[in-house]
Amino acid sequence: MNHFLQKNKFVVMFVMALFSLSILVAGCGGTTDQKVADNKKVVIGLSISTLNNPFFVDLRDGAQEAAKAQGAELMVEDAQNDAGKQLANIENMIQQKVSLIIVNPVDSKAIVPAIEAANKAGIKVITVDRGADGGQVVAAIASDNVAGGNMAAKYMLEKLGNKGKIVELEGIPGTSAANDRGKGFHEGLKGAADVTVVAKQPADFDRAKGLKVMENILQANPDIQAVFAHNDEMALGALEAIKAANKTGIFVIGFDATADAVKAVKDGSLLATVAQKPKDMGKVAVETALKVLKGETVPASIPVGLDLIK
Repeated sequence: MNHFLQKNKFVVMFVMALFSLSILVAGCGGTTDQKVADNKKVVIGLSISTLNNPFFVDLRDGAQEAAKAQGAELMVEDAQNDAGKQLANIENMIQQKVSLIIVNPVDSKAIVPAIEAANKAGIKVITVDRGADGGQVVAAIASDNVAGGNMAAKYMLEKLGNKGKIVELEGIPGTSAANDRGKGFHEGLKGAADVTVVAKQPADFDRAKGLKVMENILQANPDIQAVFAHNDEMALGALEAIKAANKTGIFVIGFDATADAVKAVKDGSLLATVAQKPKDMGKVAVETALKVLKGETVPASIPVGLDLIK
């Protein structure tokens, strides 16, 4: 009997020891898993329309500075103004299982399938500078481009004395920035009966194209008084064409306040530029992304301020 009790006592003690060990192992495993989860590197994808434009270089730099300050990793992809390439870039980000995607669309309509693919993969999306025509976007960060276009128009009218012939150089067709800046500009011109937009043509936010388009416009309209370009790169291209044609007294207003444009305003060759703050946009985009990843609620639309440099 004593032998039986002792034997069973040994079995009970052995089972209890195994049970305690299993709890300890499970507990250690849970702690380790939690620690790994807590230390998981946040990787944010940033799809830029083009880095062949100082404005977007500044936007990227602002995003990189914010990511570094917060200990996050930023995966930057340059779409080179190619909507198809941007779709491929975002598909790659999805395959890499990034934490969140910030996108600056080449084309607001063409970007929709990429956003929907991210949505399907459970990856949240934020747009910056330019919006998207569809898909689920948790936040849109941009300047008020309509207000900026309106600001440019009002100042142009003031300098023209409410009369004259104007040329408009448009950005990439289909982008929200081009649509909104053009809309604001034309709203600002309303009521000025003696002002006519004699030519309106896309130059795709590109300096070389701005130069070429402006050369052609000047041949057909040699007596213009002013030019509004949807960005500074086109404005600077237009200035080169005006100079090459030996024209003087033509007011040119750009948009973005890039370093070259601000310098041109200071030396008197560019009348003005609407100042966006691309570094702030990049910074706010990353900060917003991190808030979203923490489960915080963010505004659907986050504006970044504008100024007129003249």
